[in-house]
Amino acid sequence: MRCSPCWRSSITNLLSLRCAPSSSSSSSLACTQSIQSNASEDGCGNAVPSIASGWSVPSRYRQARITARAYGRPPGSRCPDRRRRYDPAVAVDAPEVTAEQLRDQTLAWLHEQLPPGWIEAIDSDDRERWGEMRAAIDYDDWCTRLGEAGYATPTWPQEYGAGLSLTPGQAKHVNDVLNHYKAPRPFNIIGIGMGGPTIITWGTEEQKHKFLRGLATNEEIWCQLFSEPGAGSDVAGLSTRAVRDGDEWIVTGQKVWTTVAHIARYGMLVARTNPDVPKHKGLSYFVLDMQAPGVDVRPLVQITGDAEFNEVFMEEVRIPDSMRVGPEGEGWRVAVTTLMNERVALSGAGSLGGEAVGGSALDRLLTRHADVTDPRMRQRLAQAYIENRLIRLNNQRAADRRKSGAEAGPEGSITKLMQAEYNQRLQKLAIDLEGARGMAWEGRELRLAGTEERGMAWMTAESDASRDIARGFLRAQANTIEGGTSNVMRNILGERVLGLPKEPDSSRELPWKDVPRSA
Repeated sequence: MRCSPCWRSSITNLLSLRCAPSSSSSSSLACTQSIQSNASEDGCGNAVPSIASGWSVPSRYRQARITARAYGRPPGSRCPDRRRRYDPAVAVDAPEVTAEQLRDQTLAWLHEQLPPGWIEAIDSDDRERWGEMRAAIDYDDWCTRLGEAGYATPTWPQEYGAGLSLTPGQAKHVNDVLNHYKAPRPFNIIGIGMGGPTIITWGTEEQKHKFLRGLATNEEIWCQLFSEPGAGSDVAGLSTRAVRDGDEWIVTGQKVWTTVAHIARYGMLVARTNPDVPKHKGLSYFVLDMQAPGVDVRPLVQITGDAEFNEVFMEEVRIPDSMRVGPEGEGWRVAVTTLMNERVALSGAGSLGGEAVGGSALDRLLTRHADVTDPRMRQRLAQAYIENRLIRLNNQRAADRRKSGAEAGPEGSITKLMQAEYNQRLQKLAIDLEGARGMAWEGRELRLAGTEERGMAWMTAESDASRDIARGFLRAQANTIEGGTSNVMRNILGERVLGLPKEPDSSRELPWKDVPRSA
């Protein structure tokens, strides 16, 4: 499907005029708080490339060619089989309501459900009062109410008790109100942003009824079991085996860098069910009960002192065939849906040390250093503002594209690449502005309260801003690795947007069992 607006984004600049080599680092680390914004919209599919500075605009012909490739080919064009089976709105018929009605209904619900005075504190910009109310709110109870009302996942089908059956365009009006009034959102970014859309697209009716409501209400946290010690950027080369035994599968293997596995109820698992075919064709996709016998989760401590990532060992774990998602042997196609949504989830504006009180990361930075006089720092702040606005505008462009029912494409990779590198620059600027305060910390002081219980950064009004900024700077170093390294993203863009030749892979057509592997 062709999109009317023309891209003027710096794809060529992003690729540095060539396709970068793959990194062996993991490509499937899950979304975490470090690059999630208060205004991240899971249901709208807000993922589209940002505009980079210092780019020489190509010819109109090349610009149009880039646009067509990135946004999809017109009907009847070549390679129709490469289009993806993903539709965030799941083709439901949304009720005929106006944007004003949706906003009014959402605001009325917030008035009823949020603590008294919350709306007024936001309207009057009383950050201290709002911070105190936010610190006192019962997060679990709030997420349950938000999910049951359908506002956590407005595009999901209402019949599964998990959404409002809205189109992406309609959902944007709901999310605009929630974001403006800083309504807390579920921590379950992996489940809501990746697992839910995958189940909606590929799952059976039984699976949709079983899983979607628990995801929307934040009652069941999900993790992503893709990356392995020997299969990071090349996820399709994974070694975890699943052998069929009647109506069950016996799974043995190891996963690594699995975000929130230590608190997850279920995991999205890709395992090899047929070693006699090429690596992409012998995979199947399962939902793993993380409490099943044989599942061993071991946390990995980070430089900040947190342990949001884990190793997961599976020793003859039995999974019912009813927990398989999609056809047997088609796990790679299902996994692509998850990965597309992962890159969408990683495309929000950066956050400084989580969701500290006071609005977006950039807003907090501008407020905290409103009196800075150093011209170099002022220039960096201005550049950060420009990049932030461009990312937001391009995310809006993606949302507009979804209104026409267009499928997810490589635009998620562009936005993920832009957002990851923008967030690192923003975090570096934040710690530079702190001066000596940005260096006076120790690792043990950076752990966030509540991470042991919920695996989340639920910041309070009493948070130490300098500590949070130091933690955010350290955590941001993983942004260009998790969810697909920047080099991998550039390869995807080179191949799928610019039409460059694929990276050589001699193992692509070999049976997986014949592919040489390290001991």
